[in-house]
Amino acid sequence: MKASDVRKQFPILDQEVNGHPLVYLDSAATSQKPVQVIEALNDYYRGYNSNVHRGVHTLGTRATDKYEGAREKVRRFINASSTEEVIFTRGTTTAINTVAVSYGRANVNQGDEIVITYMEHHSNIIPWQQLAKEKGAQLKFIPLREDGSINMDEAKNTITDKTKIVSTSHVSNVLGVINPIKELAAIAHSHGAVMVVDGAQGAPHMKVDVRDLDCDFYSLSGHKMCAPTGIGVLYGKKEHLEKMEPIEFGGEMIDFVGLYESTWKELPWKFEAGTPIIAGAIGLGAAIDFLNEIGSEAILEHEHKLAAYALEKMSEIENLKIYGPLEASKRVGVITFNIEDVHPHDVATVLDAEGIAVRAGHHCAQPLMKWLDVSATARASFYIYNTEQDIDRLVEGLVKTKEYFTNVF
Repeated sequence: MKASDVRKQFPILDQEVNGHPLVYLDSAATSQKPVQVIEALNDYYRGYNSNVHRGVHTLGTRATDKYEGAREKVRRFINASSTEEVIFTRGTTTAINTVAVSYGRANVNQGDEIVITYMEHHSNIIPWQQLAKEKGAQLKFIPLREDGSINMDEAKNTITDKTKIVSTSHVSNVLGVINPIKELAAIAHSHGAVMVVDGAQGAPHMKVDVRDLDCDFYSLSGHKMCAPTGIGVLYGKKEHLEKMEPIEFGGEMIDFVGLYESTWKELPWKFEAGTPIIAGAIGLGAAIDFLNEIGSEAILEHEHKLAAYALEKMSEIENLKIYGPLEASKRVGVITFNIEDVHPHDVATVLDAEGIAVRAGHHCAQPLMKWLDVSATARASFYIYNTEQDIDRLVEGLVKTKEYFTNVF
């Protein structure tokens, strides 16, 4: 399916911003939603809005079938062994916190190690900081190469027999670099540690096979892969999830409740307390159908082509610095950059005046900003609905930005 044909299925993109056709280059923050997902949400609320699992009436049964059907779609999408290993959450942040609190508290003790990298999103840093403080454990960081990729020789030295958890992003939300999860998992397992993966930027862009990666936990956010906000997934190997305690308690996740003791439902429901995110899960299922129609291989190939084109064109702009690998094959469609002597917020403001949406700031990755020796960067992120014409508009906007600040100052 051509990008131009895909684009037509995203109604929000057919508009002008500040008198210019919209060029949306902020999909790493949140992707746009195709009409199929919007219609799935509309169908639920108009046709069979009801709570799940608890009722025997027709609407409740239909809602439950759609909700659990979405879980099966996720299972196939990431190749989990069973739907018991697929837990619906509010997003990647909730999923990682669940692992840190439930698995971490039970398995990390004083003197143990937790290993992450400098490139992590705050959602994959702060839960481990808190766990390390609570348990008296040591938080360690795998050094990066000059281009921002993980130094695997250093990874082997950083992960030791004291390491209990290794947690890294599948793809950096700043550098766009694709990390070698399978190799890291093998190192972690050789030392008896578990492998936790922040897949927020991985699942939308490439094929994810949790069994092939051999990760112990994998999290994703629906809103970055054409689904609604507020829905995400925690995958965990059944052997771990069965031993883990819930971190939320109440309705839906219980089996029996007495005055002083209670027991929990089986997987995956023991981790889904309260009324679940029904519409979000149904929307995620519709998004997965949409992405499957395009194909994960085709999505990554499209992003590699866009990244290669953007890297070539942006490299021609004088005094523009690009962060991360300069080989398109090593990254997804995320390019973070700065223009010398122009604050990234100013870059984003001028581009917005041209109808071009990019992100500016620290991207919830302040330790990485420190590693890069900058306070902030601008970021253009591409997805299935972007075209080379969007890149051309971006480059034109960046040239205008440079000219504007050169002439003004």
